[in-house]
Amino acid sequence: MGLLLCFPLLLCAALFIWVEDRKNPFYFAPRIGKSGIPFRMIKLRTMVVGADKLGAASTAGDDQRITRVGGIIRKFKLDELTQLWNVLVGEMSLVGPRPNVPCAVEDYTENEKSLLLLRPGITDFSSIVFSDEGEILRGYADPDAAYEALIRPWKSKLGLVYVKNHSVYLYLQLILMTLLSIPCHECALQRVVRILSRLGVEDEVLRVASRKKPLAQFVSVGSPYAES
Repeated sequence: MGLLLCFPLLLCAALFIWVEDRKNPFYFAPRIGKSGIPFRMIKLRTMVVGADKLGAASTAGDDQRITRVGGIIRKFKLDELTQLWNVLVGEMSLVGPRPNVPCAVEDYTENEKSLLLLRPGITDFSSIVFSDEGEILRGYADPDAAYEALIRPWKSKLGLVYVKNHSVYLYLQLILMTLLSIPCHECALQRVVRILSRLGVEDEVLRVASRKKPLAQFVSVGSPYAES
């Protein structure tokens, strides 16, 4: 139903992408799914062809690889709608931990491996909390290092909260909050914090989920963000 409803919009978006550079409007991103099974996540292409070979894996809002049409598509999250196909064929779910690239999964801690117990989703807690990921990474010389320090650890923590507490009720709540975040991101964040609080998550995760203060950094040895 989602694919049928979104088809006219996706068709128009794909046409605009093709008109801009006469290249394939779709991008097939390698990801790791449930039980560690690899699959290709389909997205509308928002960057120049071969962007994955031209720079960082993480994408900042000021990334020069983003096309003009791609910037608009990213702003309204239209590139995520094509993942409904992955849901249809059983590789993804509407709600679940966001799928990661193979090299990131290889570095999972024992705790993070629990993220592979469920089918990955189009949305989850982290999709709402970090819906402005590109803006968070804007201005960093090394977006990948910034992502590892500022975002990924919290994404994993939020994903694990869903894995531990997943239910039909929480599934429906996250779908509704994702839709709410489009017109009112702050309203969605408030609801996310209330749910996480009821689930008994640690205060530091609640602080991050509220997005009222600068993101705390997880710093590894050798990171450019390590304190001197």
